Amino acid sequence: MKNLKNHSLLAVLLCLFISSKSLSQSHQPLMPSQQNKIIIDKIVEAARYKNYVIDFCLSKINEASAKEGWNEQKAMEVTQSINYKNFRDAIYNSFVVFDEVELETLLKAYEKDSAYQTQNVMTNNKVLINNLNIFADDIVKGKYLLK
Repeated sequence: MKNLKNHSLLAVLLCLFISSKSLSQSHQPLMPSQQNKIIIDKIVEAARYKNYVIDFCLSKINEASAKEGWNEQKAMEVTQSINYKNFRDAIYNSFVVFDEVELETLLKAYEKDSAYQTQNVMTNNKVLINNLNIFADDIVKGKYLLK
């Protein structure tokens, strides 16, 4: 019986230790290698996705401005807070599953076929679309305004 209590106590302590370790670790999103980031940047350029992100944010800002009756100064400040670099990690993260060869193949497809520029892996990626909505909503809420 005493042995059972000792084993139970050890099991509980072990569980507490493991759970505290897992809770204390920060969860960084997975990122591609530096070389893959370069290829992804070329894909973004070929697909004109940076323009898509900015246009999407502008559309959200215009919608919120009209709905909430913003003055011109507020609309301009919020518009100037759009910075594609604040969204870039979400794009990198969405391509983390591709290896260098797959990325190069995708890049060549974008460069050769303009149809990829309207129907592409970024505008059809549900996770990236969701992240873009969150990003644009955060811009509208003023989370990127310089204080």
